Amino acid sequence: MSSSSFYLPEGMPIPVAENDGLSASYWEGLRHEELRVQRCSKCQTWQWGPEWICHKCLSFDLDWVHIEGKGQIYTWQRNWHPVHPALKERGPYLVVIVELPHAGNIRMIGNLLGDPMDPVRVGAPVHVEYEHHNEAKPAYTLAHWRYAD
Repeated sequence: MSSSSFYLPEGMPIPVAENDGLSASYWEGLRHEELRVQRCSKCQTWQWGPEWICHKCLSFDLDWVHIEGKGQIYTWQRNWHPVHPALKERGPYLVVIVELPHAGNIRMIGNLLGDPMDPVRVGAPVHVEYEHHNEAKPAYTLAHWRYAD
């Protein structure tokens, strides 16, 4: 994908794992087109966003698990005002919260690809789509969402 066809333009901050490395497995998974989330090894609870401790049983024994990149729109927002100067000419754009029923109904936020003026259907099936930024230093990949139908 050329930089002119990226959904998110050049000039945005490069997403990297925190200094403590907590989300490193998530970002590494995206580079391999794998959507990864945490699951507690003790009580099997799914969770997102990344934490060092299980939200349910307080165990520190969390694994990163590759999940299917499919879900449904839980809620959404059409953004008209840029949250970063690089997005000044990119509005409006759609942000969705996607519920992942095969991963304990956890919810992830992301951009909804397609025409930002189209109606958004809560409950509609979506799938993850990966946007690779291989020329960036360091290289990274973003996860966006697109209607499945």
